[in-house]
Amino acid sequence: MEASADSGIVSKPSRHSVNETVEKLGQILQARGIILFALVDHSGEAAKVGLTMKPTKLLIFGNPKAGTPVMLAAPTSALDLPLKILVWEDAAGKVWLSYNSAEYLGKRHGVPQGLLQNLAAAEKVADEAAG
Repeated sequence: MEASADSGIVSKPSRHSVNETVEKLGQILQARGIILFALVDHSGEAAKVGLTMKPTKLLIFGNPKAGTPVMLAAPTSALDLPLKILVWEDAAGKVWLSYNSAEYLGKRHGVPQGLLQNLAAAEKVADEAAG
C-alpha cells in the first residue's frame, strides 16, 4: 500500500498485531540507542470519549545527534522532527506501518543531500519491525 509520491507517506504491511508491532519497534529503537519520546494511543484516547477506532498508535522518536544537524541546516524540518511511525489496523484487520520518506522530508525542507541519511531511521526501523 504505497501512497503517491506527492504525499511522501510510505506504508508497509506488518505481520504482527498493532500492539506486537509497537512492542517490536520499541525494542528496535532501544537497541539502536534511539529515544522514544512519546507513544500516542489514538484508539485508546478515542475509547476514553466513547468513540470506536481501529487500533492506531503513533511512535515519536529520534536521536539528537542525527536530528540536530538536519534542523540546523533546514530549520523548518523541526516541523517534522522527531521522526514518527504510525502503526494502524485497516478495516480488513491488516496492520500497517506508515511514515514520511526521507526523500520527501528532504525535498519539503531543503535538507542537504549529505544529511538525508539522518532522516532514514524510520524506514530502517519499520522494515525491521514489519517482518
